[in-house]
Amino acid sequence: MSQQHLDRLTAIDAGFLHNEGSASHMHVGAVVMLEGPPPAFEDLLDSIRSRLHLVPRYRQKLAGAPAHSGRPLWVDDPSFDVEYHVRQSALPRPGSEQQLLHTAARIFSQRLDRSKPLWELWVVEGLEDERFALISKTHHALVDGVGGVDLAQVLFDLAPVPQDIEHPDEPWEPAPEPHAAELMGAGATDAVRSGLTMTAGALGAMADPRRAARQARHAAEGLGELVWATLNPAPATPLNVEIGPHRRFVGVRHELADLKEIKNALGGTVNDVVLSVVSGALRGWLHSRGVRTEGLELRALVPVSVRGEAERNALGNRIAVMRGPLPVYVEDPLLRLRTVRSAMDGLKESKQAVGAEVMAGMQSFAPPTILAQAARINFSTRLFNLIVTNLPGPQFPLYVQGREMRDVFPVAFLPRHHALAIAIMSYNGHINFGLLGDYDALPDLEVIGEGIEASVAELLALARRQARQPTRTSKG
Repeated sequence: MSQQHLDRLTAIDAGFLHNEGSASHMHVGAVVMLEGPPPAFEDLLDSIRSRLHLVPRYRQKLAGAPAHSGRPLWVDDPSFDVEYHVRQSALPRPGSEQQLLHTAARIFSQRLDRSKPLWELWVVEGLEDERFALISKTHHALVDGVGGVDLAQVLFDLAPVPQDIEHPDEPWEPAPEPHAAELMGAGATDAVRSGLTMTAGALGAMADPRRAARQARHAAEGLGELVWATLNPAPATPLNVEIGPHRRFVGVRHELADLKEIKNALGGTVNDVVLSVVSGALRGWLHSRGVRTEGLELRALVPVSVRGEAERNALGNRIAVMRGPLPVYVEDPLLRLRTVRSAMDGLKESKQAVGAEVMAGMQSFAPPTILAQAARINFSTRLFNLIVTNLPGPQFPLYVQGREMRDVFPVAFLPRHHALAIAIMSYNGHINFGLLGDYDALPDLEVIGEGIEASVAELLALARRQARQPTRTSKG
């Protein structure tokens, strides 16, 4: 999928812009720890410069449609300077991981400048044990989580020796700044293209009416399930309060093999285990706040990638969402896992994700004012209490200038009135949790991190106890 000058944002991408406010920042990213001393800053800049042609969007900025006639467009930034986006920082040696995460929290407390390409990369030196870190920060309108993983595989190396990158014959020359007529014309062209897509769909329906009828029925059922979900609002909790612009960040490490051992012994999927672990941690945190959990089930917004194999390395958002259960009312950890598994199996058989994708498609044709209202409804506290996103990362080592990436803690975002977001990412045999919290609403964010560690340990002990039990065989 090409990334061209004067591309118009999709409805989903534009929705992230509409949801951004002075306190609710819509950027995502990661804290990456690497072995060894950092490369020379100029060498790193040269490496990034040599690969930017692979991701043209990283040299483009937003341009608004004249008179709010449509969604914004991506345009080349004629004043693009990679040194503005790649920045240096340092911890007081020997810098601890806690100091690094505090630095990340401060970086994620600042909005990205919308007059420039919407990304930053911070190089942080001075980390203990002869390590350094990279902190990436990219607006969600530019890239979704799964796309971000693919992007890392483009910008990082697969071997200690940096790979040769094929360069274009000509150096990059930005397109001239578009004037209002060009912006209006690009929007009209995109509208025509959308109309042709609809016409092609209608012609396809005429050619195969039975298939079209099945698709229409599935879409209607999906929208019905989505509407039903909105009629059953998420409960009020201490997580759903007014938030400020400042953030806290906590990282929790685990081995992917441990979570696989749990799901192999006790059933379900790794994602079921993740949601169960988060439920257990939130149950303990709510109790520490004096909140009773009898009969209380929280809702998690669980993004689901609908990015096809042909769309790998493409930026922009290709996601639908499901509202997964977090049964904090269940005390027994094994029963909690089984409750999550049963509910998620039901969601997979439902058409919530289909409905979300249909709704996103409908928003593509909505006027900007209606699109903005719809986008805000998508992140309403009626729908969910917190974001829980689980990203599958590469299960092999990645390198930057010959330095191996050891750890990655993903960073999600906080919509308005949501004080907590949990992002999980697997990488090279590890699975790490990144907890982003509002600074004022969650001074006890570490309690949730400790609860995740305790919940994993609890389930792992149950899994190993079950594995030691002799299997019963029937007598012939």
